[in-house]
Amino acid sequence: MATETKAVQTLKADKHLNEDVRLNADDLELQKFGELAHKWWDKISEFKPLHEINPLRLGWIDCLVNLKGKRVLDVGCGGGILSESMHFKDADVTGIDLGEKALNVAKLHQFESGSKVDYRYISVEQLASEQPSSFDVVTCMEMLEHVPDPSAIVEACAKLVKPGGSVFFSTINRNPKSYLFAVIGAEYVLNMLPKGTHDYAKFIKPSELANWARGADLNVSGMRGMSYNPITQHYSLGDDVSVNYMMHTVLSPL
Repeated sequence: MATETKAVQTLKADKHLNEDVRLNADDLELQKFGELAHKWWDKISEFKPLHEINPLRLGWIDCLVNLKGKRVLDVGCGGGILSESMHFKDADVTGIDLGEKALNVAKLHQFESGSKVDYRYISVEQLASEQPSSFDVVTCMEMLEHVPDPSAIVEACAKLVKPGGSVFFSTINRNPKSYLFAVIGAEYVLNMLPKGTHDYAKFIKPSELANWARGADLNVSGMRGMSYNPITQHYSLGDDVSVNYMMHTVLSPL
């Protein structure tokens, strides 16, 4: 219990330092995910899709950068699903989020899993000012479509990665098909996600994300689409980026 208390105190200290810098966050979004935070590690809850896609995104990231021995930052880590899995690939992982309840869940889950992820309550912009060029790999998954200014997140991620390092993003394309599948299908027909999880207006076209990346000196190295088959109830990676997609970028070397 002493370790738990120290961990919670660390999060509270980070929160105090960031009271004036939490600008690029939507309080309604934080509240929405905070109300579900206790279910983060329940694999049959609203977070079931995250658990099911995690092996796919982890495998793709690890294949491209070989996480072993790398210093990794997981931006918008939530309850720590991706953070923990990268730790168990022998990476040195820091996870950051502005959802206090989710971070507390992530810290508590470490007592069960034995992971050693360093979780912090801090904005990516603030961390970029504190620790520029500090990480070999930065991941920002399923987050950009939930913030007011996603381009600022991209810029901060670029500042945090070392020259030649990799930054991974994942988000949802914006087109009629993505509205049908990610909103109508996932939230209202299949009930895979709570209604109101996504705002179609905040979806991001790959061309927009690529443009923000290039503006931050990140070179787009590749993309993969993530598709769900409602018949087999399985996710798969492929070339179709019309709905969910991941983008691999590399910071220009010095």
